[in-house]
Amino acid sequence: MASRSLAQVGRTATARLLRSSIQRNVLAVAFNARTSSSAFEKRGVHSSAVALAQAQAQAQADKHVTKTASVGGSKGKIVAVIGAVVDVQFDENLPPILNGLEVTGRSPRLILEVSQHLGDSVVRCIAMDGTEGLVRGQEVVDTGDPIKIPVGPETLGRIMNVIGEPIDERGPILSKHRAPIHAEAPEFVEMSVEQEILVTGIKVVDLLAPYAKGGKIGLLVVAGVGKTVLIMELINNVAKAHGATQCLLVLGNNSKVSLVYGQMNEPPGARARVCLTGLSVAEYFRDKEGQDVLLFIDNIFRFTQAGSEVSALLGRIPSAVGYQPTLATDMGSMQERITTTKKGSITSVQAIYVPADDLTDPAPATTFAHLDATTVLSRGIAELAIYPAVDPLDSTSRIMDPNIVGHKHYDIARGVQKILQDYKSLQDIIAILGMDELSEDDKLTVSRARKIQRFLSQPFQVAEVFTGHVGKFVTLEETIRGELDHLPEVAFYMQGGIDDVFAKAEELAKQHGT
Repeated sequence: MASRSLAQVGRTATARLLRSSIQRNVLAVAFNARTSSSAFEKRGVHSSAVALAQAQAQAQADKHVTKTASVGGSKGKIVAVIGAVVDVQFDENLPPILNGLEVTGRSPRLILEVSQHLGDSVVRCIAMDGTEGLVRGQEVVDTGDPIKIPVGPETLGRIMNVIGEPIDERGPILSKHRAPIHAEAPEFVEMSVEQEILVTGIKVVDLLAPYAKGGKIGLLVVAGVGKTVLIMELINNVAKAHGATQCLLVLGNNSKVSLVYGQMNEPPGARARVCLTGLSVAEYFRDKEGQDVLLFIDNIFRFTQAGSEVSALLGRIPSAVGYQPTLATDMGSMQERITTTKKGSITSVQAIYVPADDLTDPAPATTFAHLDATTVLSRGIAELAIYPAVDPLDSTSRIMDPNIVGHKHYDIARGVQKILQDYKSLQDIIAILGMDELSEDDKLTVSRARKIQRFLSQPFQVAEVFTGHVGKFVTLEETIRGELDHLPEVAFYMQGGIDDVFAKAEELAKQHGT
């Protein structure tokens, strides 16, 4: 009992001491707060100046720390090589995510891109080239920056790979400027809100599914219907529309084309980043030289496919149909850089492979969300010997709006599509019963539709040596004028503007002696 009483007395005394100590501390804090408050009130504006100076000093310190952490030159050593994945250990100055690392003593250069920090000062990287011959313990140097490539006029007429190395055997690219392949999309205040048609000189495109300057166009294709020729003609026509006397598709000093290759025989890291390399080249001409750039991506599905391979190599859990969980983010970060600013524009034409013709597949479905127009090349149109084999009913454009293209253009385009749609619905009746069973109005619809189909064919300048037809660049005004029910159907085939149609009709009339 006595010991229990002593313990209780001890606990009570301790509690009293704690309470008194807390009360003293609270009083001291309150006194200090009152003192500080009165002091700050006396100092007035001076206290704000002190706080501002402290904030600026802290910002400078943070900036210095960031700069010190990302400085290049730190060396590491390879600790693991697993195919295209390379683990590198650093003793100090761990490189940030997306930094480029260079393997020393390697020719040609081998660049690794940091993708993950694993702990124990080890970073996991994706190789931009083959890793054959790499061994553990080999030295690696941090470049201090993301992968940088040459940009500017010196890249025109040249072919480079994902890291900006020339692969055309014409010596180094002596560029004055270099740019990182990773960049932020332009700010909203920098973007242009004006909607403007990019005239391509191709009748079926300009009439029914016009391209917006700075827009993203999807080219849905199957094999063997003229995708390459269409792309070459677009390059040729846009170059001429911007004052170039000619567009050389061969390598030469006057070329308007810069080529960046990441082929299917290369590692997934190169194929996943080659889109960004080409985009950085295009961004320089848009932002620094104020030009309107045409960017062709062939094939955008390979960008997604390579990203899926890289994701699997890094051990990420796959998403739907085996694609990477970051599919929408990867696609969005790339596509948002393709836009029109107040300085210039990048118009992108992207060939899209649709796996198993399934438009709901995550890869094409994610791409469609970013497109402003789709140009569909149809095998059925190609079988009619109508080139370019663009399907006028399946092709669409966001800027097909009377407030953008004008009421005349809009009404004519919708009228053309209505005639072609009516003709399509009549084809089963024609196949079973023949033309004689149609009403006079339906016969007129069929006649007009067949003339329209043939008028939408066009000889291309880049295909002159193959077809024997002189290529034509047709203006938008020339495409949408004319009412020519009286001219024969054959006069419309493989012609340029309306004047060419009249000339062909007169030639046919002379041949038949009428």
